[in-house]
Amino acid sequence: MKVTKQEHACLLVESAGKMLVVDPGSFTTLLVGLNDVVAIVITHEHQDHWTSDQLEEILHRNPDARIFGPAGVAAAASAFTVEVVQDGDTVSVNPFTLRFFGSEHAVIHSSIPVVDNVGVLINDELYYAGDSYTIPQGVEVGTLAVPAGAPWLKIGEVMDFVAAVAPRRSFAVHEMVLSTAGKSMSNARIQVATEAGGGTFFPLAPGESLDL
Repeated sequence: MKVTKQEHACLLVESAGKMLVVDPGSFTTLLVGLNDVVAIVITHEHQDHWTSDQLEEILHRNPDARIFGPAGVAAAASAFTVEVVQDGDTVSVNPFTLRFFGSEHAVIHSSIPVVDNVGVLINDELYYAGDSYTIPQGVEVGTLAVPAGAPWLKIGEVMDFVAAVAPRRSFAVHEMVLSTAGKSMSNARIQVATEAGGGTFFPLAPGESLDL
């Protein structure tokens, strides 16, 4: 299995000639020319994690691709067929097994409503919590996609999250709101937290991949 990081929160995951797309949103360059996409996972309804343009472009070439997300995504993306998933669900879309964890987005501020959010564990190896610090209880995470910058995020909480998950590998995502200097700072903190648990941090740039 291979994961290729795109801008912000979007991931392309490939296995056995098929592809899974995670969180193709507004901060990600339009994903043109993707083939063999069998599924799309949208962790929550905020536009930096999905847009109609992204879904239309993917589905144009992959009309049978299934879309998964929590109830809030189904409501927000009502023009599309979204299969609702929630904490504890497991879905198989060959060659991917998707396990979902959590139910809510991290709090941004008391004045801003908390929306639905699910984290996803892909093939019992790659975990991405969306906009949350949801820990997949009872799971040994091989590779963790770690949020690095957001209005809801404090880097100390990110480090605690990494320490609690204790992945063998990690890389940063959700970082389009950061400057170059900010990315370097967050990468350094995530690296420290990952290595403290015996793991390895990979400072992936958009377009770079990891073989898992």
